[in-house]
Amino acid sequence: MNQEYEPEATRRDASDAESSRASRGWWDRHADEYQSEHGAFLGDDRFVWGPEGLDEAEAGLLGPAAELKGKRVLEIGAGAAQCSRWLAAQGARPVALDLSHRQLQHALRIGEGAAGEPGLVEADAGALPFRDGAFDLACSAYGAIPFVAEPVRVLREVRRVLRPGGRFVFSVTHPVRWAFPDEPGPEGLSVAASYFDRTPYVEQDESGRAVYVEHHRTVGDRVRDVVAGGFRLVDLVEPEWPEWNAQEWGGWSPLRGNLIPGTAIFVCEAP
Repeated sequence: MNQEYEPEATRRDASDAESSRASRGWWDRHADEYQSEHGAFLGDDRFVWGPEGLDEAEAGLLGPAAELKGKRVLEIGAGAAQCSRWLAAQGARPVALDLSHRQLQHALRIGEGAAGEPGLVEADAGALPFRDGAFDLACSAYGAIPFVAEPVRVLREVRRVLRPGGRFVFSVTHPVRWAFPDEPGPEGLSVAASYFDRTPYVEQDESGRAVYVEHHRTVGDRVRDVVAGGFRLVDLVEPEWPEWNAQEWGGWSPLRGNLIPGTAIFVCEAP
């Protein structure tokens, strides 16, 4: 692709295969930039659920930190494995899985020479390379789920590798955000599109090939996906924007965060 070509943003259908291919390529190309821009906020061994800055240490959505010791945990869409590193520090036995080779290289860079580093696996979330019931817990902070065309397929795979009674907690951009422009200022506070339009957001190159894809699901869609994936929904958490967080990037800002939700966290359990 011509490096000077600015990808065209559009709304169109994108298959699961096209979405997966686009995600792998996008994160491989942009991992360096992402870690440089967000590394200080994410930390090397911090578990943050989203741009609001809600810490798992505070939220305890996977269970009390004291009870994580010895638990086998799968992190999906792990990026540089920051969340898994925090889990390891609590005594858990995490495996960090990501589609992007470059993101996992950053995980190796951050953890170089450290003891108790999480295991790293490069794989697609829709085809997990683990045996049935291999994990006690699973988690995903903005990983995989927003970028796949068939979320139920991923949820069923996670359910398969979890033991009965295991918990899966995942966060995504709050579905209501899709109705608003992705702008941090006042222009991002007026509805500009239908909340019910599920057409994926696609950035494509000059040949029409997708280079970035995100899929929109309504809140109701997400709940039905969770159930169809074999889980029971335990909680739906919508973090409020804290006073300490003055960060602004993309469509994220204190202005918007104080008025409309930005993140939805689904707490699910396998029966």
